[in-house]
Amino acid sequence: MFEFKLPDLGEGVHEGQVVNVLVKEGEEIAEYQPMLEVETDKAAVEIPSPKSGVVAKVHVAAGQTVKVGQTLISIDDGAPAATERRSDATAQAVVARAEPEAQARVPTVTHAAGAALQDGPIPAAPAVRKLARELGVELSLVPATGPSGRVLREDVERFAAGERPAASPDAEPAVPAAAPALSAGAELPDFAQYGPVRRETVPQIRKTIARQMTRAWLNVPRVTHCDKADVTDLERNRKAFNTGLKEGQPKLTLTAIVVKAVAVALRDFPMLNASYDAASEEIIYKDYRHLGIAVDTPRGLVVPVLRDADGKTLPQIAAELAALGERARTAKFELAELRGATFTITNVGAVGGIFATPMVNYPEVGILGLGRAALEPVVRDAQIVPRLMLPLSLSYDHRIVDGADGARFVSEVIRSLENPLRLINLA
Repeated sequence: MFEFKLPDLGEGVHEGQVVNVLVKEGEEIAEYQPMLEVETDKAAVEIPSPKSGVVAKVHVAAGQTVKVGQTLISIDDGAPAATERRSDATAQAVVARAEPEAQARVPTVTHAAGAALQDGPIPAAPAVRKLARELGVELSLVPATGPSGRVLREDVERFAAGERPAASPDAEPAVPAAAPALSAGAELPDFAQYGPVRRETVPQIRKTIARQMTRAWLNVPRVTHCDKADVTDLERNRKAFNTGLKEGQPKLTLTAIVVKAVAVALRDFPMLNASYDAASEEIIYKDYRHLGIAVDTPRGLVVPVLRDADGKTLPQIAAELAALGERARTAKFELAELRGATFTITNVGAVGGIFATPMVNYPEVGILGLGRAALEPVVRDAQIVPRLMLPLSLSYDHRIVDGADGARFVSEVIRSLENPLRLINLA
């Protein structure tokens, strides 16, 4: 009997929610046949069978939250029961083949002298784990320099050579623990006494959003600065540009133009492209500009990342935004595509609304919200004329960003939007 357990799916994911169970008890299954669909941190992953056999028992149901290492399905493969270590290794190998970012599960270890090490799965690729075994290195002792505390090949090699590396510039900053959730265990009244009610299990993506929003609210002293940009000329030129595109070329959107203007402005306003390390009382300035783009999907809010946006042309940004948006809406993205943003843009105007107070995507320190562009009467040369005005809402972390800096940043973005030819030279 083979006990299939939820392996570590990487990127610091420790639990998931079963979306669909694709097999039934008594059913014959083939090796690599999909058995379950599990949603983890905004991404849905199909988990295949590591071997052929008969489904002896299904231990989980749709909507159930499962932890890494928890038994999901028992498979009668006609062989004697394997040890837990061997079962885990087989499961990990199959998921690693199906998901390039999947990670192997590592049991908790403690130092011989009694010093506590990392508890639970350690983020590292299967190839890195193999190298560690060959070099006789314990992964839990290796200082990680990769994104989200990921152990890289270079980390293992340096550790084996006796070196202790400094933190990588690409590594995400350590995030201080958030304050306890407000009234997390508060007892609710009996709502049924007032009328009919129904209860539904919270989807995994909504749990993730709830945790992130609570952490942002408790950790970021937020201020929102509002202004408007006259995009009349920009819109006219944008539409003219799109009419000349060949079939298959991505259309240039207003969001794509704003992305370019924001990314370049961040070069001159590094305090908005940083993170605040409260534990060490340091500001971490990032010398790259990766923009998170909030996307409204049927499953909930997803924020994929467009990397090195300041160095890309407008057509390149338009193409990448279209591809990111499609993958986000169809849940066909990798978890890595949600990591590493330095600043976020959200377009609330697409579904209605003028100004907003968007939540800073912690540990970032700034987010720009776009409202609904509309024709308004504006005074130009002592005359009232109709102009297309775009509302902008910049929320920022007041620990790092002063009000004057926030206002100057928005003014810089507005200058680029109101002078379309200026964008040509922004690279």
